[in-house]
Amino acid sequence: MQKDKVKITLGGTSASMLGCLWGRAQMSREYRSLFYDAKAIELAEKIDYVPDFSASDVPPFEDVMINIFFSHKINQTRFGLFTLRAKQFDYKVKAYIEEHPYASVINIAAGLDTTFYRVDDGLIHWYDLDLPAVIDIRRQLLPEPDRVIYIAKSLLDPNWFEDVTYTEDGVFMIAGGVLHSLEESQVKQFFSMLADNFPDGEIVFDAMSRLGGGFRGRIDMFPPEQRDAMRATLIDALKDWWEEVLKDWWKKAPQDEKDKVSDIVATLKIPTKLKGKEWSDLEAWWDQISDTEKAEALNDLMTAFGGKVGTWSVKDANEITKLNSHITVIDQFPLFKNVPRDSLSADIQRVMDYSDKNGGSNIIHLRV
Repeated sequence: MQKDKVKITLGGTSASMLGCLWGRAQMSREYRSLFYDAKAIELAEKIDYVPDFSASDVPPFEDVMINIFFSHKINQTRFGLFTLRAKQFDYKVKAYIEEHPYASVINIAAGLDTTFYRVDDGLIHWYDLDLPAVIDIRRQLLPEPDRVIYIAKSLLDPNWFEDVTYTEDGVFMIAGGVLHSLEESQVKQFFSMLADNFPDGEIVFDAMSRLGGGFRGRIDMFPPEQRDAMRATLIDALKDWWEEVLKDWWKKAPQDEKDKVSDIVATLKIPTKLKGKEWSDLEAWWDQISDTEKAEALNDLMTAFGGKVGTWSVKDANEITKLNSHITVIDQFPLFKNVPRDSLSADIQRVMDYSDKNGGSNIIHLRV
């Protein structure tokens, strides 16, 4: 065991970056036959980090369901499920560089991702793009190997394209866990820049879908004899969530995000209506509604937000072609398609099956 580990502090960006790394390392240790990333294990052992599975910087309409319906151990394994997104990306990258062995591959919002070490054919040119503070940490922990260049810029900075100097054998991009944090206008801007700078380039990314079913569908994942207990647990957790999570988020959230919450609450179908947009109005409304209405409200909020406040979601990849006329869809499939489940627990398999059945998250492959 390494004695002096590196401590990283970067706020929410750090938590996401380290959580994904931790998940790949953990999945590699526990389910090596399903996914293995030696570099992730090596890197994780250098860092002083244990994920806090209860923390969140946004109202966790999706996270509260995971915390309610699954054990703490399952919530930990949820980080590992991001690994399976990496597994799907690996297939796509390897297929592309088999036909384009000297291609440039761009890892957008790379964080501490280690895809290069899993897919390198010894010939490709690789670029890891992320914000300057993240790239500084990446260089400290993972210095650039041969044929790899780090780009310390935002994905919305039009100048980063100038740093990709080799495009003769094609450009392939991966963007894991990042586009759904953008607004639709930013997504449109991003794809327009790709089309302008890398015509005929390809990109693979994961996209959240506007999930239907809400808590009702989640409860229906369980056997009938467990459902009453799950509903009771849901109501208790909702009360804690409102006081401990949403209230705290409200103090720090930008006004436009608070307005989104208020506007959606004001249009919910339940009889008791919101009368204003201040936290005091929300509290008064929450205290008036019944337990049944609380559950109905959460269901409608989850459906309206598609998971979280401020995220971009898409149900069908063909919707993206409307953002830019150059875009064509090559492939779209559920996040866990063709991923072997035999070695995983029944609870984890249930999450994967439910997500794929309802289109919770998809892998999308486009030509720009």
